[in-house]
Amino acid sequence: MSPLTVAILSFRLNGPDGVSIEAAKWAGAFARLGAQVITVAGEGPADRIIPGMAMGDDVAPGAGEVESALDDADVVVVENVCSLPLNRAAADAVAKVLTGRPAILHHHDLPWQRSRDREIADFPPSDDSWRHITINDLSRRELEARGIPATTISNCFDVDAAPGDRAAARQAMEVGADELLLIHPTRAIPRKNVPGALRLAEAIGATYWLVGPAEDGFGEELERLVAATSVRVVRGLPSEFSIADAYAAADVVTLPSAWEGFGNATVESAIHRRPLVIGSYPVATEIAAHGFRWFSADDPEPLLAWLDEPDNTILDDNLAIARRDFSLERLDDSLAFLMKTWGWSLG
Repeated sequence: MSPLTVAILSFRLNGPDGVSIEAAKWAGAFARLGAQVITVAGEGPADRIIPGMAMGDDVAPGAGEVESALDDADVVVVENVCSLPLNRAAADAVAKVLTGRPAILHHHDLPWQRSRDREIADFPPSDDSWRHITINDLSRRELEARGIPATTISNCFDVDAAPGDRAAARQAMEVGADELLLIHPTRAIPRKNVPGALRLAEAIGATYWLVGPAEDGFGEELERLVAATSVRVVRGLPSEFSIADAYAAADVVTLPSAWEGFGNATVESAIHRRPLVIGSYPVATEIAAHGFRWFSADDPEPLLAWLDEPDNTILDDNLAIARRDFSLERLDDSLAFLMKTWGWSLG
């Protein structure tokens, strides 16, 4: 029996955004399980590019081009294209081509979870041949309340990742040996709460490090915030360094977001043994229930006390939880079980 061909389809792939990062993990998992994997996107490095599939495209993708790109796939994994109406024409074209075909809609976010899309009632699409997977239980319950059965697979991680190069990364960012460095490992968009991260940096006397670029029209506001803050701000991550290097360079991690579908820093901070200061976005409660110990973005005093006298048992315990509940091995096992349950043999 020949191996199953799985197509990973997204607006963009191999970028710094969370969807691209998780799509790459799923591609790796299917490859480890013996499937042949092809990547399809509107932009970014991918095996096949469909014009009109990217988020900002003004021209709709041709149905023939979508069909041709997915024609040899036995199963198509749709990464957020049919979850958020960021390019409705692309979503409609994909839904039409996949009607009656095996597909997994991997939902990272959903329309009603964003204020600008809350009134959209006819999205996401569904079909009897499709399966829906969410990255949190909140989204799963919300889909089911709308008549769409779903399964949760939390984001998973390389829990044994090698430590990064702290000295080299700090030198590249021109951060002094005694400089307290607060990392905000995300893009700059409104829901990431850059003002809250800057307030924390000011409260603890840290240099603020924003790793990702400004998107969603947030560039002008970001420049205003940077100009107004009293702390030093560094931005970006040189291409020769990895996210592991970034965490190694940092002393504290912050994730003060108003909303995250998951929030990878919750687990990445544990893997890289850094204290996390987090906001009270809804899904954080689900992740915290695994037993993680974090600091609240609402009160910097406990963090300041910890920095004065670090208790490494917190870091030890958080790492143990990450290894137990969020490993790539769990992702492989979950996908293998579901594919078998659904009768989609991997070959």
